[in-house]
Amino acid sequence: MAATKDVPELTLEGARAALDAALARAGELGVAVVVAVTDRAGRLVALARMDGAFVLSIEVAQKKAKTVSIASGAATAELWEAFGSDPELLHGLSPKLADLMPVGGGVPIMVEGDLAGAVGVSGATAAQDADIAAAGAAAVG
Repeated sequence: MAATKDVPELTLEGARAALDAALARAGELGVAVVVAVTDRAGRLVALARMDGAFVLSIEVAQKKAKTVSIASGAATAELWEAFGSDPELLHGLSPKLADLMPVGGGVPIMVEGDLAGAVGVSGATAAQDADIAAAGAAAVG
């Protein structure tokens, strides 16, 4: 068994591709959002705030992307399905998970089965945010 593993590293070029694809999808939907692209550890690589997007969405988009990394590549909509149906669990975890945002809009960037980064989107509905993030992730993975 190997002591180490080669894993994909998201580049700025890859982050820009994800950002551009996500912004294009938001334009198609006619919504103004913030798009954050992070590396596999949840560190910000690229961010864009569309004209008219809420300022608060800057922080939310980053948290959605970071949540994907902390959750080992789980999309935030999946986490919402797990946590949202159990208010006690969600309430119990919330003080310990201040940097997480388990609602739709965070999608992993997977390369050959490994997490390379994540796209977080905020500013529209959770379903639209997830759709936009998926478009961004698909441009890389």
